[in-house]
Amino acid sequence: MAIQKPSHTFTKIHLKALHTNNFYILFALSFTVFINTFGFAQDIPKPGKNISSEKTKDTINVEINSLEKIEVSTIEQDSTLNDSIKPKPELLASTVTYKAKDYTSFNSKEQKLYLYNEAEVYFQDMELKAGIIVIDYSKNEVYAGRIKDSAGVYTQRPSFKQGDNLVEPDSIRFNFKTEKALIFKSKTEQQGMQIYAPITKKENDSVIFLYKGRFTTSKDIENPEYYFQANKIKLVPGKKIVVGLTNMVIADVPTPIGLPFGFFPLTKKQTSGVLIPSFGEQSSRGYFLQNGGYYFAISDYIDLAVLGDYYTNGSYGLRFESDYALRYKFYGDIGFRYENLIESERGFPDYSKQNIYNIRWTHSQDTKSSPSSRFTASVNLGSSKYYKESINQVNAPSQLNNTMQSSVSYSKTFQGQPQVNMSVAATHSQNTNTESINMTLPTLQASVSRIYPFEPKTGSKKGILQNINFQYNVRAENRIQTTDSLFFKKEMWDQAQNGINQSIPLTTNFKILKHLSLSATTNYNETWTFKTVDKYYDESINDVVTEENNGFASYRTYDFNANLGTTLYGMFNFEKEGEDKKIKALRHVMRPSISYSINPSFDQYYDTYEVVSADGLTKEQVEYSKFEKSVFGSPNNRHSNMVGFALGNNIEMKVRDKDSTATEPRKIKLLDNLNINTGYDIAADSLNWNNVTISGSTQLLKGKMSVNFGAVLNPYALDNNNNMIDRWNIDNGGSLFRLTSANVTMNYSISNTTFTGGETEESYAENIRSGGRADDLFGRSQDFANQSFYEEDDDEEENTPSDLYTSVIPWSIRFAYAVNYANARREDDISSHSLMFSGDVELSPRWKVGASSGYDFKNKGFTYTSLRFERDLLSWRMSLNWIPFGNNSQWNFFIGIKSNLLKDIKYDKRRQQDKQL
Repeated sequence: MAIQKPSHTFTKIHLKALHTNNFYILFALSFTVFINTFGFAQDIPKPGKNISSEKTKDTINVEINSLEKIEVSTIEQDSTLNDSIKPKPELLASTVTYKAKDYTSFNSKEQKLYLYNEAEVYFQDMELKAGIIVIDYSKNEVYAGRIKDSAGVYTQRPSFKQGDNLVEPDSIRFNFKTEKALIFKSKTEQQGMQIYAPITKKENDSVIFLYKGRFTTSKDIENPEYYFQANKIKLVPGKKIVVGLTNMVIADVPTPIGLPFGFFPLTKKQTSGVLIPSFGEQSSRGYFLQNGGYYFAISDYIDLAVLGDYYTNGSYGLRFESDYALRYKFYGDIGFRYENLIESERGFPDYSKQNIYNIRWTHSQDTKSSPSSRFTASVNLGSSKYYKESINQVNAPSQLNNTMQSSVSYSKTFQGQPQVNMSVAATHSQNTNTESINMTLPTLQASVSRIYPFEPKTGSKKGILQNINFQYNVRAENRIQTTDSLFFKKEMWDQAQNGINQSIPLTTNFKILKHLSLSATTNYNETWTFKTVDKYYDESINDVVTEENNGFASYRTYDFNANLGTTLYGMFNFEKEGEDKKIKALRHVMRPSISYSINPSFDQYYDTYEVVSADGLTKEQVEYSKFEKSVFGSPNNRHSNMVGFALGNNIEMKVRDKDSTATEPRKIKLLDNLNINTGYDIAADSLNWNNVTISGSTQLLKGKMSVNFGAVLNPYALDNNNNMIDRWNIDNGGSLFRLTSANVTMNYSISNTTFTGGETEESYAENIRSGGRADDLFGRSQDFANQSFYEEDDDEEENTPSDLYTSVIPWSIRFAYAVNYANARREDDISSHSLMFSGDVELSPRWKVGASSGYDFKNKGFTYTSLRFERDLLSWRMSLNWIPFGNNSQWNFFIGIKSNLLKDIKYDKRRQQDKQL
């Protein structure tokens, strides 16, 4: 074994003479001495020679009588209270509370306190938790860091909290006195923004500087999907983030997306700001920007969003959306939409220009705010062509709506005996196909609660007399029937009809033979109108002339009706004592009733005019009423003496419950209701029997499927011209009844939670506000930038596989089936027959596809079809909505950040429908 030389073990040190320059050394020393002698940095120079002030004596002497001298009492004070030696300031302004799991050790020589393992320190509004903490009392500083566990892994990262700000670094150095801190590898969260920096310098409570930091809205700050990298960041907690040169990094790959500087507001309150538009191209209108504008955070109770669309051919659109709320009082939203649409170019034959608009308003009042009064509003009115012609993608699913309805009402209750109820309402109904509009501006209703003149002072009411009651009702209405072209023009008001109707119903009810209930009512009605008509035949023009007369007129009517009914219960048991059959019993509830009504003829309110027949020889008498154009119509001119028959049915079944622990059998509804109605008119000279009407509904598949059906049966036959004749259909070679119409509607919803007991609910507020369905069978709104339509569920429940499915794949599907049959005049035709469906499937935890479509069996074609593709990219969201065919074919692609803080960072591309094609 060889022995190493010492030279192989120790490093050799060679000395080499250094080159010096004596002149420069002496010059530097002289300059240093000069600066130290006459220079002042932050020190204040010593004061120079003091200039003494000259004292002069006052030449005027004032003598005071010794008797007039006032004795001044003096109180001797302790001289130690004004000690010339000032005490040193306290080391800490507040008490420091600390603890540790393993040990706490104080080094009196170093004036340091050591805390180890789960150490905690509390000082004023500051909390510090870490694996190890060292408090240096001599420097007023605290040092905190991590410790290693048995495997050599660093654990117990420091957690520093001051007020609402929380920082979790690798280590921290903090000064109690100046409240400055130096933080290494810090992680903090500010209003949804995750911020990380290798070195952080805390100046005070309001300013923090970060070096080479990054910020993101990703929940995983360790491995974010994206982040913004900046060398210099200034953070003012709760207010703003100001950055220098910033670069966007996606999946740790730098992108060319960058900004020379950036400003990101941080606030818990709503703030005003710009709404970034989306862009696209349409062949008939050119390039466009949509849904861009400005959001005004007016106050905590109301806001306003002003949005606009612009197309390079000159078309444009405006949207004003506002939400308001006052807690425990009311809440609502209001919106106005306007579009100026231009087709083609000026001078071309296909050039057109139209203006369309839409007004929406919903208002709801908290019931507790005013129990005796209530104000509600649900308004949706505008151009009949608005939803069909609108080019804003938000309105795409509403293009199938064919009605718009509005209602604004105020009701007030005046307590007392009797109680008075009053309401004022304005209503609006608009058919977008026929462009007809029916409005009531306004309708006033008032009623006095029931008065029982023979009511006993104590005890319940019994017999005919004690149950006699009456009330007073009044209804005043101003009705307008107009068209879309005359809406809110002078001609619309000229067509207004108004009137007042007053009614006094007198009612009583009592029992007959303990099981029969009899109710009888007689009504007195008086109608006032302010417009009547006169008719006469003008032979010069061979036509009937109608003249309108403005003035007060009235008519009075009365009627009587009675109803006798009871309830019958039937139970059929399938099992005997000692048996345990699956079907135990069948329960049938019947509610038969017989009604009788008399409606007299009021011929005194009718006049006649003569019309020359087609042969020009004979004259025909035509009867008319001058009240036929009044709001409440004409009085009855046909005597009616009707007996009605009605039967209501409800059928339930009791079966053995699958749960062996259940003590009672389970009830299954076979028929929720099955109603049969008909009537016989004693006063009619022919066709005395009314149609037999059948209607019913039931719930199937544990309430998942609702079924409604109806049919109308006519007992009379038709002649060769398909007109009804006074002859039984069975005597004409047909069946007992002739089916004139029938309808069936079914709605069915099913999902993966159907078999696991869970339930899913979705909100389609935009469809409802536009007058559409409360589901997505007509598609969903395509406002991808609106977060409210794609709410995230952060608290995801753990789904367990069911017996039918071995893996959990969330899905849901909804069906709506409808068929209508018409045969009133031997049409024997299916007037409509369609099936609509909509569904969503999560192919993976973050991939979701959906579709809304339907099939028209009568016209043999697919209805409005919409396909949806959604991808959850953690911090981002990607969506594609595609309408593949039809007049509204289009597609919209969107990708953007979910967080509202950075929601304007997005890419939105779309291709809209081309009306020319």
